[in-house]
Amino acid sequence: MRVLICGGGAIGACIAYFLSLRRIEAVVIERAGVAGAASGKSGGFLALDWCDGTPLQWLARRSFALHAELAAHSPRQWGYRRLETLAIALSARRRPGPSDSAGLPDWVAREARLRQRLGTTATTAQVDPAQFTRALMDAAIDRGARLQTGSVTGLARAPSNGRLTGVLVDGEAISGDAVVIAMGPWSVLACEWLPLPAIYGLKGHSLLFRSRRPISAHALFVEYEAPDGATDAPEVFPRADGTTYVCGLSSTAPVPVDPAAVAPDRGALEQLRAISASLAPALGEAEIVAAQACYRPVTADGLPLIGRVPGIEAAYVATGHSVWGMLNAPATGEAMAELILDGEAGAVDLSAFDPARLPPLPAGAVRA
Repeated sequence: MRVLICGGGAIGACIAYFLSLRRIEAVVIERAGVAGAASGKSGGFLALDWCDGTPLQWLARRSFALHAELAAHSPRQWGYRRLETLAIALSARRRPGPSDSAGLPDWVAREARLRQRLGTTATTAQVDPAQFTRALMDAAIDRGARLQTGSVTGLARAPSNGRLTGVLVDGEAISGDAVVIAMGPWSVLACEWLPLPAIYGLKGHSLLFRSRRPISAHALFVEYEAPDGATDAPEVFPRADGTTYVCGLSSTAPVPVDPAAVAPDRGALEQLRAISASLAPALGEAEIVAAQACYRPVTADGLPLIGRVPGIEAAYVATGHSVWGMLNAPATGEAMAELILDGEAGAVDLSAFDPARLPPLPAGAVRA
């Protein structure tokens, strides 16, 4: 059996990996490079129980456990470690009290105040997202998967009965027994070929710093108020390799057709750098090793699309994970492998993520 996976991000890599564990041939088709979009530019934050009480609860809990198992048993390294996670507040308009900074790491600005402890090393962790995605892809390739560079431009069908036989890659037919759409926000392009709900892109900006001063393993979720009263909610994730990732300043700018054309909004990175310096003096003097933007895939109801494409035999979709893509990639990959090979997912109930729950995007609605 050959499974064609359209998209080389974390979701596609994990699907290929779990298929490869069962000796199934997986062909991952990717035009912008493995982890070339959000899977290489996200925070890599993992939480055991932050999705509790929502339809994502068991997907997230299963995935959190899989992250630990994969890191423990793989010869490859991708910066997996456990973290303390804090909610803090910082206002340029408020003078903090003398004890407000108690309990904060010493690298955080003294003007900040601790609001809440959100997670411990038992419940929160992190990976380097690009390293994780590439490592899982490499592990799949070691077991027989193949990576093919190109743009998926349509579906291949049997002329006699219209049955799905594969995909078109730059106009050339590639045969396969099953097709999985896992192209993040660019999965919307497949709405022209398949009855899929709309997939949108939520843009975010990030900076990656390398500081000369040590920064401890504390993830920060920040409530920030600027001197003019504007507010934002940046997130700070120090990594095991000595870098620190800071993200924030979301926008709804249109998703470009080509992932390589994603660019930061005007002034966004300068603003994020100023916020970072206010949060942590060490970041104000640190070298910036990456300044970037990416789009997270989202759906109309905020839940991912994971399952069979309605009415199309051998077609599947796995996208729309929003901010929890890196967390939920392993369990999504495991469940998709089970669904394709066994007819149903065993480890996680996927019914809440059935693409049929939402109306398909009308034909012609996608503008290339």
